[in-house]
Amino acid sequence: MEWNKRILIGTIGYHNLSNHSVAPFLFEKIKALPWAQHVTVEEFNWGPIAIVQWFQALEQSFDRVILFTAISREERQIGELTIFKWGGRTPSPEEIQARIGDAVTGVISPENLLVIGEHFGIWPKELYLVDVEPGPEKAGPELTTEVGERVMEYFDTLHKVCQFGEQSDEKFAILYGDQMPV
Repeated sequence: MEWNKRILIGTIGYHNLSNHSVAPFLFEKIKALPWAQHVTVEEFNWGPIAIVQWFQALEQSFDRVILFTAISREERQIGELTIFKWGGRTPSPEEIQARIGDAVTGVISPENLLVIGEHFGIWPKELYLVDVEPGPEKAGPELTTEVGERVMEYFDTLHKVCQFGEQSDEKFAILYGDQMPV
């Protein structure tokens, strides 16, 4: 573990949307895992503008941020985990403004948070998105079997990225703000 780094794990997602809610569903369990003293776990189930302001108000910034969420991506199987390293870059000013417009209305969106956070310069050099494939959106407080059976894998991955960042044995895809769909 890199003892001199301040690390944040943030869970993002709406409640009561089955697999789409895997991060908020597991928040209390993630928070209860044995983390080093310099690791903070927060629930980011509020709008991106408020989260940006939270980061801006910090007395000491984080060295590594890990965002845990569930975003549908066509090329994956339900429950599959992908780890993205944030590559930065912002889309056009018009797209940034559209994302800010969504954010001020309270829309919870990992993609909007990433782009808006980049626009306002809040992200550390090490930013990761640990992303579960949720499958079709549906209401309900329970995870499906495909996701529920992989919870320990998600915890293990969060620990590895938390401890080692890109030096872990995990594979990372690069995610750029100017290449995300609106």
